Amino acid sequence: MINNSINYTIQENNKTVKSIMRENLNFSRRLSKNLELSGNIFLNGKEIKLNKIAHKGDNLSIEFNEEEDEYDAVHIPINILYEDDAILAVNKMPFMVVHPTKSHQNNTVANGVAYYFRERGIQRKVRLVNRLDMNTSGIVIIAKNPYAHNNLSVEMKMNNVEKYYYAIVEGIIEDDKGTINEPIARLNPDDILRVVHPSGKECITHYEVKKRLQDKTLVKLKLETGRTHQIRVHMKHIGHPILGDTLYGRKSDVINRQALHCYEMKFNHPITGREINIKAEMPEDMTKLINN
Repeated sequence: MINNSINYTIQENNKTVKSIMRENLNFSRRLSKNLELSGNIFLNGKEIKLNKIAHKGDNLSIEFNEEEDEYDAVHIPINILYEDDAILAVNKMPFMVVHPTKSHQNNTVANGVAYYFRERGIQRKVRLVNRLDMNTSGIVIIAKNPYAHNNLSVEMKMNNVEKYYYAIVEGIIEDDKGTINEPIARLNPDDILRVVHPSGKECITHYEVKKRLQDKTLVKLKLETGRTHQIRVHMKHIGHPILGDTLYGRKSDVINRQALHCYEMKFNHPITGREINIKAEMPEDMTKLINN
């Protein structure tokens, strides 16, 4: 069974549990209040309220209730890259949607993880920390409790999670390294398309050429910001759209999707604080292109 609690030894005297949870453990006010209302906060084994004064050496224990997930459990093979009591990381295959939509209701990463949880008696919701486009492969992280989800989501928004991608782009990029610092906007609210535009939000993408092919280039990319379609828009902007990207480029004869893969993610663990480094092997369709 999964460990559904967080234990913390108080380091200071005369602080309220509320301030400790907020300042030392980064609990949101909303989650702290919900845990208080459900009777899930304990000091030295006794249920307490948020205004309780704690002292150095006291043991604070916060428990998370078992949950039922809203996603249908579907037996879909998932490639697990990393797992512990707080998080699960999987390698999403190409052509797979991350979570159910009107056009893809069951065969998604979320459905597969819901099945995996059910089969192993992990009574948790599937809380997606990041998402990838359907035709992009690579790392997707799932949090197993609201605390881990909140912490990782905040780290994502603050751009403290290092994200690396591999892409095969059209044409030969001459510079070995470069940075694209261009704002991206969605000019029409009803359109999925994004463009480089002065009215957009700040977007920074670093790239490094790893291999020059006959008329294509393999690049490794690091996202300093994390906007929707950021890599796809930025590579198009510099004249090297991602191979097979029919939204921002054109259809390819050698690959039937955009050749984009989330290869590596580095972040501090939401519970322990230790650095986690997750890597996802390059998918077969991109590997064949690179080798041939």
